[in-house]
Amino acid sequence: MFKIQEVRELIKLIDNSNIDEFEYANEGTTIKMKKQGNATVVYEAAPAPKQEAPAAAPAPAPVTSAPAAAAVQQEAAPQPAETANLHKITSPMVGTFYASPSPEAPVYVNAGDRVNKDTVVCIVEAMKLFNEIEAEVSGEIVEVLVKSGQLVEYGQPLFLVKA
Repeated sequence: MFKIQEVRELIKLIDNSNIDEFEYANEGTTIKMKKQGNATVVYEAAPAPKQEAPAAAPAPAPVTSAPAAAAVQQEAAPQPAETANLHKITSPMVGTFYASPSPEAPVYVNAGDRVNKDTVVCIVEAMKLFNEIEAEVSGEIVEVLVKSGQLVEYGQPLFLVKA
């Protein structure tokens, strides 16, 4: 498994380079990154399938393409004209997104909820530290872009807010 610090270092290296796509395998785990605009998106950080013979090398391709296709479809779903007037609440760090303070607690915000600048909208956990993320603007949550427990990247949009 990759440690969060290793993933952060890889993202920094990719962001500061001319590389558009990157794939790396270490100790049975594969991670694939692709630049989209100003952010690097991690498509996969899952255990690589065990292979008996080198002839089975093409087998991981469907595994890596499914999450990549899902991420691209998720990114392409909102229409640019519709989201142009919306504020994006973005992740200030790489970590795990949590929509509620604990698994049994209700979520901080849902689509349609009104928020103020200091309203806590989620938690991003990084290196065992739970960081409360505030709305930054007053308005209405239009869409929650990530699911609870999902790995998020620095600068990745988490919510769309109609200010």
